[in-house]
Amino acid sequence: MIYTEKVTVPALPPFSFELSSEIFANGDTQIRNYENGRFWQVIRANGKLILVTVEAAGTVDKPELHADFKSNTKISVEDKKKAKAAVNTIFSLDLALTPFYETVKGDQVMNSITRKLWGLKNPTTPSVFEALVDAIVEQQISMKVATSIERKIVKNFGDTLDLEDQVYYAYPTPQRLAAVSTEEFRRCGLSFRKAEYIKGASALIADGKLDLEKLRSYESSEQIIRELDEIKGIGVWTAEFTMLRGMQRLEALPADDLGLRRDISRYYRDGNGIKSAEVRKIAEGWGNWKGLAAYYLVVASMLDIDV
Repeated sequence: MIYTEKVTVPALPPFSFELSSEIFANGDTQIRNYENGRFWQVIRANGKLILVTVEAAGTVDKPELHADFKSNTKISVEDKKKAKAAVNTIFSLDLALTPFYETVKGDQVMNSITRKLWGLKNPTTPSVFEALVDAIVEQQISMKVATSIERKIVKNFGDTLDLEDQVYYAYPTPQRLAAVSTEEFRRCGLSFRKAEYIKGASALIADGKLDLEKLRSYESSEQIIRELDEIKGIGVWTAEFTMLRGMQRLEALPADDLGLRRDISRYYRDGNGIKSAEVRKIAEGWGNWKGLAAYYLVVASMLDIDV
């Protein structure tokens, strides 16, 4: 039997569901995807697996989302509340973009890009753990290769939800990844060191020695980076990416990232080489929105937008 709940999810304007979902297009349909105006992903709500399907309603300036929740067990009021909160997190629906747009108005390049990507919000992972694991996977390899490895990790070690003759995969828990052997990780395409890093971080969480979610409440970004840096295999780059993707800490800027430097070079230096120190200097004009501004540049480059 399939249990279904429907909810309406509000969003702070402006919000473009289409633009914000584009990053998920061409994903694995059994994990997460955006196609024909619909986004779907399996999330955990109180330990229960729920397939979330989201569609847009309203306009960019008066946004609203319609979400369907499906599970093979009854969805309680608390489950529905958690699932709704997950949708809010995934799309950063409570993020107010207007202050960001005001801050970068004096930057000719960024002002032009924000106008062309009006209402774009950056995705946030449902858990900090997911962002951390993905950041470890993506260390010093291309996004194409990293995405392939991440999909294999989910499909090899994630729990499954069977609905209407379709199998969906949820992101693995720390307990599950702590139990995975190094060799099993290696078969997913990970290096020996990265396999050790992911196993180590997962074990710390599973044993109750590490609480990544509490880092969301820290006021100081430097303190978050210091604590993450204590975990084996986690340096500043990985910590900054984890903050951006898993905590919505939009002041974080992974200036050492080669892909980001390439995109900033395209729009600010005519494609000429650029070092991380110069990236940080350019980003000074973005105030506390450095990470969000960087995300706009990445999406602009992905969509081949000219300024």
